[in-house]
Amino acid sequence: MAYKVEKVNPYNPDQPKKEQVKRMFDSIAPKYDKLNGTLSLGIDDYWRSDALKELRKYPHKQLLDIATGTGDFAVLAQKILQPEKITAVDISEGMMNIGKEKVKAKGLQDIITFEVQDCANLTFADNSFDAATIAFGVRNFEDIDKSFQEVLRVLKPGGLFLFIELTTPQETPMKQLYATYTKHVMPVLSGIFATEQRAYNYLPESIAAFPQGREMMLILKKNGFTNIRLRRYTLGIVTLYMAEKPIHVER
Repeated sequence: MAYKVEKVNPYNPDQPKKEQVKRMFDSIAPKYDKLNGTLSLGIDDYWRSDALKELRKYPHKQLLDIATGTGDFAVLAQKILQPEKITAVDISEGMMNIGKEKVKAKGLQDIITFEVQDCANLTFADNSFDAATIAFGVRNFEDIDKSFQEVLRVLKPGGLFLFIELTTPQETPMKQLYATYTKHVMPVLSGIFATEQRAYNYLPESIAAFPQGREMMLILKKNGFTNIRLRRYTLGIVTLYMAEKPIHVER
């Protein structure tokens, strides 16, 4: 099944979304961190930190951070969770090159490693990781179902899949405030920093098309996850989804 967001592309609709997303993030990588913090009004650190605290309740020695970008979620996971190993993966080498510099500056290169990986075709063995995380990356997937199935495959039984994603508020007055922000304020802020304006026109378009709430929970269930729940932040601007890989009891 194709989801609407999978057809929202940064550039040319005739090219595969994966190639366009890679091009987009490679092009904005040098300015991404500063712009991301500006667009979120600085609240993104709270969203990430609070989400990662959920993992304390689960095994987390071996973590997989998908769509890691410049590695902020991986670095924060190391600080909060102190795992033995974090494998950070992305299709954008430009973004990960910045992440590698961050990790090196903090002396974490033995704990956090980066690999070019397609989330829909991971090269890791089955049951490799205690938990998998994604921060603001699922909207960019070319094939959500296949990517979720790959996450399920590489997770150990009972492992937690945790991701946070930008969503559209449904309640007033935040719904109206958010619409004004994305239509008028976000383009101005992104124009100050971005080298490619189209990259940040793509942002609100992909948010609007993204499966949200119960619809996303049903997608996770369809792809084999269990114990699925969500938490909304900042009156619905961001949603945290959590789901587990089932533990199969041998008979």
